[in-house]
Amino acid sequence: MEVLEINNGEIIQKGLEDFKNIQQHMLLAKEENATKTYASLKRDYLTLKALLNSMGVNLIEIDYIKE
Repeated sequence: MEVLEINNGEIIQKGLEDFKNIQQHMLLAKEENATKTYASLKRDYLTLKALLNSMGVNLIEIDYIKE
């Protein structure tokens, strides 16, 4: 079994990209009143937010949803 080595910088970069994308999709879902889609995205959003916060990333400036 191959073990992939990923450093914190790569995890943070990928997390930030995913965080940005999820927020964009959440805003669209809210605009379209897609409540089930929004709820599903919100779970991913909260998970990523917790991960990034635990890694010391300050999300204040880039968190547009603020939930």
